[in-house]
Amino acid sequence: MRWPWSSSSQKSDENPPPPLTDALRESSWDHYRDPRNLIPVVLLTTITLSLAAFYRSYLRRVPQAINIGSNFWHRRSLFGRVTSVGDADNFRLFHTPGGRLAGWEILPWRKVPGKSKELKEKTIHIRLAGIDAPEMAHFGKPAQPFSKEAFEFLNSYILHRRVRAYVYRRDQYDRAVATVYIRKWFLRRDVGLQMLKRGLAGVYEAKSGAEFGKLEEKYRRTEKWARGKRKGMWSGDMKRFESPRDYKTRTAT
Repeated sequence: MRWPWSSSSQKSDENPPPPLTDALRESSWDHYRDPRNLIPVVLLTTITLSLAAFYRSYLRRVPQAINIGSNFWHRRSLFGRVTSVGDADNFRLFHTPGGRLAGWEILPWRKVPGKSKELKEKTIHIRLAGIDAPEMAHFGKPAQPFSKEAFEFLNSYILHRRVRAYVYRRDQYDRAVATVYIRKWFLRRDVGLQMLKRGLAGVYEAKSGAEFGKLEEKYRRTEKWARGKRKGMWSGDMKRFESPRDYKTRTAT
């Protein structure tokens, strides 16, 4: 006996919907195969992925040395503004990728912070590659001769200026060891080389781990010239001269 109120359900049971696979198989895909629809989708996807890759590689800001990717070392450079000089051979850099072309220091939301608390954990600690400057007074240890002059020169030369740093590696103090260039009167100057010329630093001497890029020969030639001209720290009694490396070795104990 068929109940009146059950007729519709029984009728639907007699004609079940086709399986999903059959429905997809019977669907027309011509719309998706049409080049007029397919080409714009492919182009848009390619452009989006390319822009994302370009941003990650060239426009993404690097906040600290520990954030520098392996693809940068010995291959890429970092452009930014010097926010502070800590010693005669190291400083802090606020990375501004793309510079003014990317709106840095032009657009309101792309400004270099001016206060120390705003710069915390947002700057890259840079160590000048290939040179060793006289040590300033630290932790009760006396300063070396010409350490003040070396610091004052570096401070006046690069502080608040835009520089480009070609990075080589991260040292044991989480600093990026780099050759640094600055623009002076439309000429590009190697900061480390300028210090060597003035006798405010010597060539970095170490059994291992020294980084020069491809500039070691040029640096040694410049140091030899400064010695001959008795520039800066080479102007005193050489019999009593103590290199920055020897000083650090002696005062480490």
